[in-house]
Amino acid sequence: MAMTRRKFIRSLSVSGGAVLAGGCAGREPAIADGGAWRPAYAKLEEQGGFAARIEEARRLYARCELCPRRCGVDRGRGERGFCRATDRLVVFSHSPHHGEELPLTGRNGSGTIFFSHCNLRCVFCQNWPIAHEGRGRAVSDDALASMMLELQRLGCHNINLVTPTHFMPGILSATRKALHRGLRLPLCYNTGGYERAEVVRLLDGIVDIYLPDLKYMDGEEADRYTVRGAVDYPPRAQEAIVEMHRQVGDLVTDERGIALRGLMVRHLVMPNRIAGTREFVQWVAANLSRRTYVNIMAQYRVEHMAFNYPPIARAITPAEFVEAIGWAEEAGLTNLDRRSLAQRDVFRRRLG
Repeated sequence: MAMTRRKFIRSLSVSGGAVLAGGCAGREPAIADGGAWRPAYAKLEEQGGFAARIEEARRLYARCELCPRRCGVDRGRGERGFCRATDRLVVFSHSPHHGEELPLTGRNGSGTIFFSHCNLRCVFCQNWPIAHEGRGRAVSDDALASMMLELQRLGCHNINLVTPTHFMPGILSATRKALHRGLRLPLCYNTGGYERAEVVRLLDGIVDIYLPDLKYMDGEEADRYTVRGAVDYPPRAQEAIVEMHRQVGDLVTDERGIALRGLMVRHLVMPNRIAGTREFVQWVAANLSRRTYVNIMAQYRVEHMAFNYPPIARAITPAEFVEAIGWAEEAGLTNLDRRSLAQRDVFRRRLG
C-alpha cells in the first residue's frame, strides 16, 4: 500500500528520533566532547543578573514595545494592543511534541508550551484558533513554572516556547521560578520572527536555542498576507535573527544529537514563490553561516483565510519544493533538516 506524506513524516519522526536520542528520560545533558552542560539562564542567575533582566523586560509592558508594532498600550492595566493580550500569560497547551525538528524531539519529545495570541497573524495560519482567536487559559507565572517542570519530569529534551514574544517578561519570570525549583533543560524560543533586535538582546544569556521563522523576504508579500500588514517584516526578522546568531551561534548538540544551544531557522515554501525562498537561502549564506541549521518546510496548507487569496489558495507542488531545496544546496547550506531532504527525495521520485 502506498505511504502517504503524513505517514512518511511520522515514520521518520519515530525512527529518526530513536536513532538520535537513544537514552533514558531525565538523563543529564552533555556536550558532544563529553563536557558538562548547563542552561544559559542558570549561569545568568549565578552571576546575579537574571532578576534585573526580568524587571527590565517587565517595564516594556507599561508602554508596550515588545514587538515591531510598538502599540504603546499599558498592558499592566489591562489594555490590549494588536496581539490582544494583557500582561497575564495565556497558554493553550503544554505537552511533549514529536513533530518538531529531530534535534529538538529526540526520543522523548520537545516540551512545547503553546502561548495564545500572536503579534503577526498570517492569513494562512495553521494554528489560527490559538493565534487569531486567542483560545487558551490565563495562568500565573508560578503555574507556567510548574508546566515547565512537568515537561522535564516527562523526559522532554527542552522547554519549547511557541509564539512567546508578547508574553516574554512573564515567561522569563516563570523560567527563573522554575530554575529555583530544579529546571535544567535548554530553553527554546520558537518565534514567527517578527521581533525587535533590541528586545532580543534582553534574552542574551537566557535563551539556549532560537527557533525563528523567516517567512517572507519581500515586504509587500508580508504586508499582503498578514492581518493589518507587516511591510517591515523582512528587515525586522533579519535583524533579529542576526542578533540571535550572535548570541548562540550555530547549533550545538549532545552526544545523542539532541540540541543544547544554537540557532535553527525555519522557512515555509509557499505557492508561486511568495516566500522568496531563493532570496532566503542566499541571505542565510551571506549573513549567518553556511552551517546554520535550516529547515525548509513543505507543510504549507490552505488554512483559515488563505482561500480568499488566489496566489496561495493551493498546496505547493512537488516541483516547487524540489526547486527550493536545490536553491539551498546551490547557496552552499550544509546543515539542512534531514526530513526536508527526505521529503525532497520523495517529490523527486514522484516527478520521475
